[in-house]
Amino acid sequence: SAREAEARARADQRLRRQRDILRPLGFVVIAAVTIGAINGHPAPAAHGKGLGIAAALVVFAVSVALAASGSFVARSLAVQTSVVAAMGVAGVALVALQPRGATALAGGTAVWMAIARLPLPLGISVGGAVTIGLDLATVLAGGSTAVVVAETLLCVLLGLVAYFIKQARVSQDTTELLLAQLEDAREEQLRAAAVAERGRIAGELHDVLAHSLSGAAIQLQGARKLAAREQASPQVRAAIDRAGELVRDGLANARQAVGALRGEELPSVAQLESLVATFRTDMNADVTLTIEGTARTLPADASLALYRGAQEALTNVTRYAPGAAATVVLRYGSGHTTLTVEDRLAGLKPNAAGLDGVGGGNGLLGMRARLEQAGGTMQAGPTDTGWRVELDVPA
Repeated sequence: SAREAEARARADQRLRRQRDILRPLGFVVIAAVTIGAINGHPAPAAHGKGLGIAAALVVFAVSVALAASGSFVARSLAVQTSVVAAMGVAGVALVALQPRGATALAGGTAVWMAIARLPLPLGISVGGAVTIGLDLATVLAGGSTAVVVAETLLCVLLGLVAYFIKQARVSQDTTELLLAQLEDAREEQLRAAAVAERGRIAGELHDVLAHSLSGAAIQLQGARKLAAREQASPQVRAAIDRAGELVRDGLANARQAVGALRGEELPSVAQLESLVATFRTDMNADVTLTIEGTARTLPADASLALYRGAQEALTNVTRYAPGAAATVVLRYGSGHTTLTVEDRLAGLKPNAAGLDGVGGGNGLLGMRARLEQAGGTMQAGPTDTGWRVELDVPA
C-alpha cells in the first residue's frame, strides 16, 4: 500500500542517514590504523614482513572505504560479505605481522562492519571468525593472555554497540511498518462496513422507493387510458403525461442511485453521447452533441455533475419547450471544462412555450448544489430564442 511504501522509504532514508553520519568515523579508523602501522615494528616496507604489512594495510583501507561508501548498501549480499571478510583477513594479518602495533583496531572494525552491515546470523559468524582469528594471531605472535582477552573484549564491545544501534533502527522501521499496516487494515474495515451499509440502504431504496414509483407509473397509465375513454380535456391529458414522465425519470434516477450505492460505476461525461441518443430516441428530441478541445479524464464528482446537469437541462427542454432544437457543447479548456445546453424554438419570442420561470425549479437548484460541491459554477437564463444553461468545473 501507499502507507507501507512510505514507511519503507523512511526506513531506507534512516539507514542512509545513519551511514552518512558514521562514514567520517570509517576514514578516521583508516587513518588511525595507518598511522599505528607506520609507527609500529616492523614498519611497512617493500620487502619481508614490511611488504606483508603494507599489502594488508592497503586491503584494509580499500575495504573500509568501500564499506563506508554510499553505494555499498545497494550492492549484493555476496559483495558486502566479501568486502567485510577481506577487511577481517587484513586485520588478522596486521595483528600477526605487527603484534605490538595498534593493529587490533583493524580487526575490531571488521567485527563492527560484520554486525552492522550483514544479516545478524551471517554477521555473528563473520565477526566470531575474525575475533578467533585475531586471538590465534596474537597467541602465535607471542602475545600474552591479557592481550588476547583485551582484543576479545574489544571485538565483543564493538559488536554489541553495532548490534544495539542496528536493532534500534530496525525496531523503529518495524514499528512504523506495523502502524502503516494497522491504518490500512482499519481503513479496509471501515470501507467494508460502508459497503455493507450502502448495500442495506440500496436494498431499502429498491424495495420501497422503486416499488412505489413503479406502482405510480402503472396507475398513471390507467389514468391516461381513462382520460382518453372519458374524452378528458387536453390540459388533463397533458398533466397526466407530464406526471408519467416525472415518474419514469424518478424511477430511472432511483435505479441509478441504487446502482451507485451498490458500487456500480457512476455516469460521467463519457456517456454524454448515449444520453443524447436516448433523448433523441425516447423523447423524439432534436439534440446535437459537440465536443471541443482534447478530451481528458475528469474527477469523478466533476464528471458526474456535468452529466447530471446535461440530463436535467435536456429534461427541461423536452418538458417546457417541446419541439425545440437543443445543442449540447462540451468544451475542454485550460484548467476548466464547460458544458453548455441551449435550446432554440424558431419563430418564438423569449420565454415562449412555457420557458418562463424554469430557472426557479427544484431541478436547477439541485444542479447548482451538485456543481458547487464539485467546486464548479452554473449560469442559467433565457436567450433570444429559448433557454441556456452553462456548467463550469475546474478540471
